[in-house]
Amino acid sequence: MDALNPVMWSVHVAFAVLWTGGVLFVALAVLPPALRGEIDGGALGSIVGRLRWISRIAALAFVATGGHMAGTLYTFESLTGSARGYLVLAMIALWFLITGLVEVGSGKILDGVDAGKLREPARDAKPFFYGAAGLSVALVVAAGLLASPTLF
Repeated sequence: MDALNPVMWSVHVAFAVLWTGGVLFVALAVLPPALRGEIDGGALGSIVGRLRWISRIAALAFVATGGHMAGTLYTFESLTGSARGYLVLAMIALWFLITGLVEVGSGKILDGVDAGKLREPARDAKPFFYGAAGLSVALVVAAGLLASPTLF
């Protein structure tokens, strides 16, 4: 095992917690009041803009840390021929999907807030953030399964 793996794993998990937590926070705590018009447009834009930047920075961190771990812990055969490898590949697919949903949803909100609107952009972004939230839960479950030493 590479001596750098614990550091990479820690950075990877820290960004994953920040990112998935941010996605869930926006979907479950910020979007509902925005749909009711109970939040200031500037505050909504600020929160969503920060999530977008967290998502982008996390993507760079995931490529660096996950790439390092995959290169030191897996071979092509173990990624494509084992349960642990399938979980890693599933997590990569979920990461891409969540990132895309966050980008589209945040774009809809930020464009709407820039135009002085609140409820309509929140409504337009709702399926994207709710989808990202659901997939974030699936990502956390996959990570928990992958971290379990007794399952695989």
